Amino acid sequence: MKLRLPHPFLLLLGAVLVAAGLTWVLPAGEYQRVANAAGQMLVVPGTYSAVPSNPTSVMALLLAVPRGIVMGTEVIVTILFAGGAWALLDGTGALRRLIGALLGTTAPPRVVVAVVATLFAAGGAAEAMGEEIIAMVPVLIVLARGLGFGVTTALAMSIGAAYVGGTFGPTNPFGGGLALRVAELAPSTSIGLRFALLVVALAVWVGWTLVYARRDTPEPVTASASEAAPSVRDYVSLALAALPIVIYVVGVLKLNWGYNELSGLFLVAGFLIGAAQAYDLRRTTEEFLKGMETMLVAGLFVGVARAISVLLTDAKVIDTIVSGLVAPLDGLPPLLSAAVMIPVHALIHLPVPSTSGQAVLTMPIMAPTADLLGFSRDAAVMAYQGGAVAFDLINPTNGTLLAILLKANVPFGRWLRFAVPGYLLMVLVSLVGVFLLL
Repeated sequence: MKLRLPHPFLLLLGAVLVAAGLTWVLPAGEYQRVANAAGQMLVVPGTYSAVPSNPTSVMALLLAVPRGIVMGTEVIVTILFAGGAWALLDGTGALRRLIGALLGTTAPPRVVVAVVATLFAAGGAAEAMGEEIIAMVPVLIVLARGLGFGVTTALAMSIGAAYVGGTFGPTNPFGGGLALRVAELAPSTSIGLRFALLVVALAVWVGWTLVYARRDTPEPVTASASEAAPSVRDYVSLALAALPIVIYVVGVLKLNWGYNELSGLFLVAGFLIGAAQAYDLRRTTEEFLKGMETMLVAGLFVGVARAISVLLTDAKVIDTIVSGLVAPLDGLPPLLSAAVMIPVHALIHLPVPSTSGQAVLTMPIMAPTADLLGFSRDAAVMAYQGGAVAFDLINPTNGTLLAILLKANVPFGRWLRFAVPGYLLMVLVSLVGVFLLL
Protein backbone atom coordinates (compact mmCIF):
# COMPACT_ATOMS: atom_id res chain seq x y z
CA MET A 1 0.00 0.00 0.00
CA LYS A 2 1.46 3.35 -1.03
CA LEU A 3 1.81 5.86 1.82
CA ARG A 4 0.13 9.16 0.99
CA LEU A 5 0.82 12.19 3.16
CA PRO A 6 -2.08 14.57 3.90
CA HIS A 7 -2.70 17.85 2.10
CA PRO A 8 -0.01 20.44 3.05
CA PHE A 9 -2.61 22.59 4.80
CA LEU A 10 -3.70 19.63 6.93
CA LEU A 11 -0.04 18.82 7.58
CA LEU A 12 0.50 22.30 9.01
CA LEU A 13 -2.71 22.21 11.05
CA GLY A 14 -1.62 18.83 12.41
CA ALA A 15 1.70 20.37 13.45
CA VAL A 16 -0.22 23.12 15.25
CA LEU A 17 -2.20 20.49 17.18
CA VAL A 18 1.00 18.63 18.08
CA ALA A 19 2.51 21.90 19.33
CA ALA A 20 -0.58 22.49 21.47
CA GLY A 21 -0.27 18.98 22.89
CA LEU A 22 3.40 19.51 23.76
CA THR A 23 2.48 22.50 25.91
CA TRP A 24 0.62 20.08 28.19
CA VAL A 25 3.52 17.61 28.35
CA LEU A 26 6.71 19.69 28.49
CA PRO A 27 7.61 21.71 31.57
CA ALA A 28 7.63 25.47 31.14
CA GLY A 29 10.91 27.31 31.46
CA GLU A 30 12.86 30.17 29.97
CA TYR A 31 16.25 31.79 29.63
CA GLN A 32 16.92 35.36 30.58
CA ARG A 33 17.39 37.64 27.57
CA VAL A 34 19.22 40.88 26.87
CA ALA A 35 19.05 43.23 23.89
CA ASN A 36 22.12 43.58 21.69
CA ALA A 37 23.18 46.71 19.79
CA ALA A 38 20.77 45.86 16.95
CA GLY A 39 17.83 45.51 19.33
CA GLN A 40 17.67 41.71 19.04
CA MET A 41 16.77 39.86 22.23
CA LEU A 42 19.52 37.31 22.82
CA VAL A 43 19.46 34.38 25.23
CA VAL A 44 21.81 34.52 28.22
CA PRO A 45 23.52 31.09 28.50
CA GLY A 46 23.22 29.27 31.80
CA THR A 47 20.12 31.16 32.93
CA TYR A 48 17.45 28.58 32.10
CA SER A 49 14.98 28.13 34.95
CA ALA A 50 11.52 26.70 35.43
CA VAL A 51 8.50 29.01 35.32
CA PRO A 52 4.80 28.43 36.03
CA SER A 53 3.11 26.18 33.49
CA ASN A 54 0.87 27.82 30.89
CA PRO A 55 -0.53 25.07 28.62
CA THR A 56 -2.59 25.95 25.57
CA SER A 57 -6.26 26.51 26.23
CA VAL A 58 -9.04 25.78 23.75
CA MET A 59 -9.43 29.48 23.00
CA ALA A 60 -5.67 29.95 22.56
CA LEU A 61 -5.67 27.06 20.09
CA LEU A 62 -8.53 28.63 18.13
CA LEU A 63 -6.68 31.94 17.97
CA ALA A 64 -3.27 30.47 17.13
CA VAL A 65 -3.68 30.47 13.35
CA PRO A 66 -5.10 34.02 13.12
CA ARG A 67 -2.30 35.25 15.40
CA GLY A 68 0.28 33.40 13.30
CA ILE A 69 -1.03 35.13 10.19
CA VAL A 70 -0.75 38.50 11.93
CA MET A 71 2.82 37.74 13.04
CA GLY A 72 3.74 36.71 9.50
CA THR A 73 2.21 39.81 7.89
CA GLU A 74 5.49 41.16 6.51
CA VAL A 75 6.32 37.89 4.76
CA ILE A 76 2.74 37.41 3.55
CA VAL A 77 2.62 40.90 2.02
CA THR A 78 5.92 40.19 0.25
CA ILE A 79 4.44 36.99 -1.18
CA LEU A 80 1.39 38.90 -2.42
CA PHE A 81 3.29 41.80 -4.00
CA ALA A 82 6.10 39.71 -5.49
CA GLY A 83 3.53 37.22 -6.75
CA GLY A 84 1.44 39.99 -8.24
CA ALA A 85 4.39 41.41 -10.16
CA TRP A 86 5.59 38.07 -11.52
CA ALA A 87 2.06 36.90 -12.32
CA LEU A 88 1.45 40.14 -14.20
CA LEU A 89 4.63 39.51 -16.19
CA ASP A 90 3.53 35.95 -16.91
CA GLY A 91 0.09 37.17 -17.98
CA THR A 92 1.63 39.35 -20.67
CA GLY A 93 3.06 36.23 -22.31
CA ALA A 94 6.57 37.68 -21.99
CA LEU A 95 7.92 34.84 -19.87
CA ARG A 96 6.68 32.15 -22.22
CA ARG A 97 8.15 33.97 -25.21
CA LEU A 98 11.46 34.30 -23.38
CA ILE A 99 11.41 30.62 -22.45
CA GLY A 100 10.64 29.74 -26.05
CA ALA A 101 13.73 31.68 -27.10
CA LEU A 102 15.80 29.92 -24.42
CA LEU A 103 14.60 26.51 -25.57
CA GLY A 104 15.54 27.46 -29.09
CA THR A 105 19.20 27.82 -28.16
CA THR A 106 21.76 25.07 -28.71
CA ALA A 107 22.73 24.88 -25.03
CA PRO A 108 22.43 21.30 -23.67
CA PRO A 109 19.45 20.92 -21.29
CA ARG A 110 21.69 19.87 -18.40
CA VAL A 111 23.77 23.01 -18.82
CA VAL A 112 20.60 25.11 -18.67
CA VAL A 113 19.58 23.36 -15.45
CA ALA A 114 23.01 24.06 -13.94
CA VAL A 115 22.90 27.72 -14.96
CA VAL A 116 19.38 28.24 -13.60
CA ALA A 117 20.31 26.50 -10.34
CA THR A 118 23.37 28.74 -9.99
CA LEU A 119 21.24 31.87 -10.42
CA PHE A 120 18.77 30.77 -7.74
CA ALA A 121 21.58 29.69 -5.42
CA ALA A 122 23.07 33.17 -5.81
CA GLY A 123 19.71 34.63 -4.80
CA GLY A 124 19.58 32.35 -1.77
CA ALA A 125 23.11 33.25 -0.75
CA ALA A 126 22.48 36.97 -1.17
CA GLU A 127 19.06 37.43 0.47
CA ALA A 128 17.59 34.07 1.47
CA MET A 129 15.37 33.89 -1.61
CA GLY A 130 12.32 31.72 -1.10
CA GLU A 131 8.95 33.45 -1.07
CA GLU A 132 9.69 35.23 -4.35
CA ILE A 133 9.86 31.88 -6.16
CA ILE A 134 6.22 30.94 -5.49
CA ALA A 135 4.91 33.06 -8.36
CA MET A 136 7.58 31.72 -10.74
CA VAL A 137 6.56 28.07 -10.33
CA PRO A 138 4.29 27.76 -13.41
CA VAL A 139 6.94 29.24 -15.70
CA LEU A 140 9.71 27.12 -14.17
CA ILE A 141 7.62 24.02 -14.86
CA VAL A 142 7.21 25.08 -18.49
CA LEU A 143 10.98 25.56 -18.71
CA ALA A 144 11.75 22.17 -17.16
CA ARG A 145 9.32 20.35 -19.42
CA GLY A 146 10.69 22.17 -22.43
CA LEU A 147 14.13 20.85 -21.46
CA GLY A 148 12.71 17.35 -21.21
CA PHE A 149 12.48 17.15 -17.42
CA GLY A 150 9.66 16.94 -14.90
CA VAL A 151 8.22 19.13 -12.19
CA THR A 152 10.56 17.91 -9.45
CA THR A 153 13.53 19.06 -11.52
CA ALA A 154 11.90 22.47 -11.87
CA LEU A 155 11.66 22.77 -8.09
CA ALA A 156 15.14 21.33 -7.52
CA MET A 157 16.82 23.92 -9.72
CA SER A 158 14.84 26.79 -8.16
CA ILE A 159 13.72 26.55 -4.54
CA GLY A 160 16.11 23.67 -3.82
CA ALA A 161 19.11 25.56 -5.19
CA ALA A 162 18.00 28.74 -3.39
CA TYR A 163 17.98 26.89 -0.06
CA VAL A 164 21.43 25.44 -0.78
CA GLY A 165 22.73 28.93 -1.51
CA GLY A 166 21.04 30.25 1.63
CA THR A 167 22.64 27.47 3.68
CA PHE A 168 26.25 28.00 2.67
CA GLY A 169 26.22 31.59 1.44
CA PRO A 170 28.36 33.55 3.92
CA THR A 171 26.53 36.75 2.96
CA ASN A 172 23.02 35.44 3.73
CA PRO A 173 21.85 38.06 6.27
CA PHE A 174 19.13 35.78 7.64
CA GLY A 175 21.27 32.63 7.91
CA GLY A 176 25.01 32.31 8.35
CA GLY A 177 25.57 36.07 8.38
CA LEU A 178 23.19 36.59 11.30
CA ALA A 179 24.48 33.52 13.16
CA LEU A 180 28.05 34.84 12.91
CA ARG A 181 27.01 38.18 14.38
CA VAL A 182 25.05 36.58 17.21
CA ALA A 183 28.03 34.31 17.95
CA GLU A 184 30.15 37.49 18.18
CA LEU A 185 32.23 36.63 15.12
CA ALA A 186 33.16 38.95 12.26
CA PRO A 187 31.12 38.53 9.04
CA SER A 188 34.37 37.82 7.20
CA THR A 189 35.28 34.91 9.48
CA SER A 190 36.65 32.01 7.36
CA ILE A 191 35.15 33.71 4.30
CA GLY A 192 37.36 31.81 1.84
CA LEU A 193 36.41 28.41 3.23
CA ARG A 194 32.74 29.35 3.34
CA PHE A 195 32.72 30.37 -0.32
CA ALA A 196 34.53 27.13 -1.19
CA LEU A 197 31.87 25.13 0.67
CA LEU A 198 29.16 27.05 -1.20
CA VAL A 199 30.72 26.07 -4.53
CA VAL A 200 31.08 22.44 -3.47
CA ALA A 201 27.54 22.26 -2.08
CA LEU A 202 26.04 23.77 -5.24
CA ALA A 203 28.02 21.37 -7.43
CA VAL A 204 26.81 18.42 -5.34
CA TRP A 205 23.21 19.65 -5.45
CA VAL A 206 23.27 20.18 -9.22
CA GLY A 207 24.85 16.77 -9.66
CA TRP A 208 22.12 15.10 -7.58
CA THR A 209 19.45 17.06 -9.45
CA LEU A 210 20.76 15.86 -12.80
CA VAL A 211 21.01 12.26 -11.56
CA TYR A 212 17.40 12.38 -10.40
CA ALA A 213 16.31 14.14 -13.60
CA ARG A 214 16.95 10.91 -15.52
CA ARG A 215 13.85 9.41 -13.92
CA ASP A 216 11.97 12.72 -13.95
CA THR A 217 11.53 12.93 -17.71
CA PRO A 218 8.07 13.54 -19.18
CA GLU A 219 7.46 13.91 -22.87
CA PRO A 220 9.50 16.91 -24.03
CA VAL A 221 7.49 20.08 -24.55
CA THR A 222 8.81 22.67 -26.92
CA ALA A 223 7.70 26.17 -27.66
CA SER A 224 4.90 26.39 -30.15
CA ALA A 225 5.97 27.12 -33.68
CA SER A 226 3.50 29.99 -33.73
CA GLU A 227 4.97 31.49 -30.56
CA ALA A 228 6.19 35.00 -31.27
CA ALA A 229 9.80 35.87 -30.62
CA PRO A 230 10.41 37.92 -27.45
CA SER A 231 10.39 41.67 -28.00
CA VAL A 232 12.46 44.41 -26.43
CA ARG A 233 9.46 45.06 -24.17
CA ASP A 234 9.70 41.49 -22.90
CA TYR A 235 13.36 41.80 -21.99
CA VAL A 236 12.76 45.13 -20.28
CA SER A 237 9.82 43.67 -18.35
CA LEU A 238 11.92 40.72 -17.17
CA ALA A 239 14.63 43.11 -16.00
CA LEU A 240 12.04 45.15 -14.10
CA ALA A 241 10.72 42.00 -12.38
CA ALA A 242 14.24 41.01 -11.29
CA LEU A 243 15.36 44.54 -10.32
CA PRO A 244 13.68 44.54 -6.86
CA ILE A 245 15.74 41.52 -5.85
CA VAL A 246 18.99 43.20 -6.95
CA ILE A 247 18.15 46.44 -5.12
CA TYR A 248 17.02 44.50 -2.07
CA VAL A 249 20.32 42.63 -1.81
CA VAL A 250 22.15 45.96 -1.61
CA GLY A 251 19.61 47.28 0.88
CA VAL A 252 19.96 44.24 3.14
CA LEU A 253 23.75 44.38 3.16
CA LYS A 254 24.10 48.15 3.48
CA LEU A 255 20.88 49.47 5.06
CA ASN A 256 19.54 46.54 7.11
CA TRP A 257 16.38 46.30 4.98
CA GLY A 258 13.64 43.77 5.66
CA TYR A 259 10.59 42.33 3.96
CA ASN A 260 8.63 45.60 3.91
CA GLU A 261 11.21 47.25 1.67
CA LEU A 262 11.11 44.28 -0.70
CA SER A 263 7.30 44.47 -0.83
CA GLY A 264 7.45 48.16 -1.73
CA LEU A 265 9.93 47.48 -4.52
CA PHE A 266 7.72 44.79 -6.05
CA LEU A 267 4.68 47.06 -5.84
CA VAL A 268 6.50 49.64 -7.93
CA ALA A 269 7.89 46.96 -10.26
CA GLY A 270 4.39 45.70 -11.01
CA PHE A 271 3.28 49.07 -12.36
CA LEU A 272 6.53 49.55 -14.27
CA ILE A 273 6.03 46.15 -15.95
CA GLY A 274 2.55 47.22 -16.97
CA ALA A 275 3.95 50.44 -18.44
CA ALA A 276 6.67 48.52 -20.31
CA GLN A 277 3.95 46.35 -21.87
CA ALA A 278 1.94 49.47 -22.85
CA TYR A 279 -0.89 48.66 -20.43
CA ASP A 280 -2.97 51.55 -19.12
CA LEU A 281 -3.20 52.03 -15.34
CA ARG A 282 -6.57 50.30 -15.04
CA ARG A 283 -5.44 47.16 -16.85
CA THR A 284 -2.16 47.08 -14.93
CA THR A 285 -4.03 47.35 -11.62
CA GLU A 286 -6.49 44.60 -12.55
CA GLU A 287 -3.75 42.22 -13.69
CA PHE A 288 -1.62 42.99 -10.63
CA LEU A 289 -4.50 42.28 -8.24
CA LYS A 290 -5.41 39.13 -10.16
CA GLY A 291 -1.85 37.92 -9.69
CA MET A 292 -1.98 38.69 -5.98
CA GLU A 293 -5.11 36.57 -5.64
CA THR A 294 -3.21 33.49 -6.80
CA MET A 295 -0.75 34.00 -3.90
CA LEU A 296 -3.30 34.09 -1.08
CA VAL A 297 -3.01 30.38 -0.29
CA ALA A 298 0.78 30.62 -0.19
CA GLY A 299 0.57 33.49 2.26
CA LEU A 300 -1.89 31.54 4.39
CA PHE A 301 0.56 28.64 4.66
CA VAL A 302 3.24 30.95 6.06
CA GLY A 303 0.80 32.27 8.67
CA VAL A 304 -0.29 28.79 9.74
CA ALA A 305 3.35 27.75 10.15
CA ARG A 306 3.91 30.75 12.44
CA ALA A 307 1.09 29.51 14.67
CA ILE A 308 3.35 26.69 15.88
CA SER A 309 5.85 29.15 17.33
CA VAL A 310 3.02 31.23 18.76
CA LEU A 311 1.73 28.33 20.87
CA LEU A 312 5.12 27.11 22.05
CA THR A 313 6.29 30.63 22.90
CA ASP A 314 3.12 31.51 24.81
CA ALA A 315 3.41 28.31 26.84
CA LYS A 316 7.12 29.04 27.48
CA VAL A 317 8.30 25.63 26.27
CA ILE A 318 10.48 26.79 23.35
CA ASP A 319 13.40 27.34 25.74
CA THR A 320 12.68 24.00 27.39
CA ILE A 321 13.06 22.26 24.02
CA VAL A 322 16.34 24.07 23.32
CA SER A 323 17.72 23.37 26.80
CA GLY A 324 16.77 19.70 26.63
CA LEU A 325 18.42 19.21 23.24
CA VAL A 326 21.61 21.07 24.11
CA ALA A 327 22.18 19.43 27.52
CA PRO A 328 23.41 16.03 26.17
CA LEU A 329 26.23 17.75 24.25
CA ASP A 330 28.17 18.35 27.48
CA GLY A 331 29.16 14.71 27.86
CA LEU A 332 30.46 14.22 24.31
CA PRO A 333 33.98 14.62 22.87
CA PRO A 334 34.50 17.93 21.01
CA LEU A 335 34.48 16.36 17.54
CA LEU A 336 31.29 14.39 18.18
CA SER A 337 29.49 17.21 20.01
CA ALA A 338 30.14 19.58 17.10
CA ALA A 339 28.69 17.01 14.68
CA VAL A 340 25.66 16.32 16.91
CA MET A 341 24.80 20.03 16.86
CA ILE A 342 23.58 19.53 13.28
CA PRO A 343 20.67 17.16 14.07
CA VAL A 344 19.96 19.18 17.23
CA HIS A 345 19.46 22.29 15.10
CA ALA A 346 17.30 20.30 12.67
CA LEU A 347 15.00 19.21 15.50
CA ILE A 348 14.75 22.75 16.87
CA HIS A 349 13.87 23.99 13.38
CA LEU A 350 10.61 22.04 13.46
CA PRO A 351 9.00 24.26 16.12
CA VAL A 352 11.05 27.33 15.08
CA PRO A 353 10.73 27.47 11.25
CA SER A 354 12.33 30.94 11.05
CA THR A 355 16.08 30.62 10.42
CA SER A 356 16.76 34.11 11.74
CA GLY A 357 14.60 33.43 14.80
CA GLN A 358 16.50 30.22 15.45
CA ALA A 359 19.86 31.96 15.13
CA VAL A 360 18.86 34.52 17.76
CA LEU A 361 17.45 31.79 20.01
CA THR A 362 20.18 29.14 19.80
CA MET A 363 23.51 30.72 18.89
CA PRO A 364 23.90 32.57 22.21
CA ILE A 365 23.76 29.09 23.76
CA MET A 366 25.66 27.11 21.15
CA ALA A 367 28.57 29.56 20.89
CA PRO A 368 29.53 29.41 24.61
CA THR A 369 28.88 25.67 24.54
CA ALA A 370 31.51 25.39 21.80
CA ASP A 371 33.93 27.33 24.01
CA LEU A 372 33.37 24.97 26.93
CA LEU A 373 33.67 21.83 24.79
CA GLY A 374 36.88 22.95 23.12
CA PHE A 375 35.98 23.76 19.51
CA SER A 376 35.53 27.02 17.61
CA ARG A 377 32.40 29.14 17.52
CA ASP A 378 32.81 29.17 13.75
CA ALA A 379 32.23 25.40 13.73
CA ALA A 380 29.10 25.91 15.83
CA VAL A 381 27.80 28.40 13.25
CA MET A 382 28.45 25.91 10.45
CA ALA A 383 26.52 23.27 12.41
CA TYR A 384 23.60 25.72 12.62
CA GLN A 385 23.75 26.30 8.86
CA GLY A 386 23.75 22.59 8.04
CA GLY A 387 21.17 21.69 10.67
CA ALA A 388 18.69 24.56 10.52
CA VAL A 389 19.03 26.41 7.22
CA ALA A 390 19.50 23.31 5.06
CA PHE A 391 16.62 21.59 6.85
CA ASP A 392 14.26 23.96 5.04
CA LEU A 393 14.65 21.57 2.09
CA ILE A 394 12.48 19.00 3.88
CA ASN A 395 10.95 20.84 6.84
CA PRO A 396 7.20 20.03 7.09
CA THR A 397 6.65 23.27 9.05
CA ASN A 398 8.24 25.40 6.31
CA GLY A 399 5.18 27.24 4.98
CA THR A 400 7.01 28.58 1.92
CA LEU A 401 8.12 25.12 0.80
CA LEU A 402 4.63 23.68 1.25
CA ALA A 403 3.12 26.60 -0.68
CA ILE A 404 5.51 26.00 -3.57
CA LEU A 405 4.75 22.27 -3.60
CA LEU A 406 1.02 23.03 -3.67
CA LYS A 407 1.52 25.52 -6.50
CA ALA A 408 3.44 22.87 -8.46
CA ASN A 409 0.92 20.13 -7.54
CA VAL A 410 3.75 18.01 -6.10
CA PRO A 411 2.81 15.88 -3.05
CA PHE A 412 5.11 16.36 -0.06
CA GLY A 413 6.01 12.66 -0.05
CA ARG A 414 7.06 12.81 -3.69
CA TRP A 415 9.28 15.80 -2.97
CA LEU A 416 10.84 14.00 0.01
CA ARG A 417 11.92 11.10 -2.19
CA PHE A 418 14.13 13.54 -4.04
CA ALA A 419 14.96 16.05 -1.31
CA VAL A 420 15.90 13.77 1.60
CA PRO A 421 18.97 12.32 -0.17
CA GLY A 422 19.83 15.84 -1.33
CA TYR A 423 19.51 17.17 2.21
CA LEU A 424 21.74 14.39 3.56
CA LEU A 425 24.36 15.36 0.97
CA MET A 426 24.15 18.96 2.23
CA VAL A 427 24.59 17.70 5.80
CA LEU A 428 27.68 15.84 4.65
CA VAL A 429 29.12 19.03 3.15
CA SER A 430 28.35 20.94 6.35
CA LEU A 431 30.02 18.17 8.39
CA VAL A 432 33.15 18.65 6.35
CA GLY A 433 32.92 22.36 7.07
CA VAL A 434 32.46 21.71 10.81
CA PHE A 435 35.53 19.48 10.93
CA LEU A 436 37.65 21.97 8.97
CA LEU A 437 36.59 24.77 11.31
CA LEU A 438 37.15 22.91 14.58
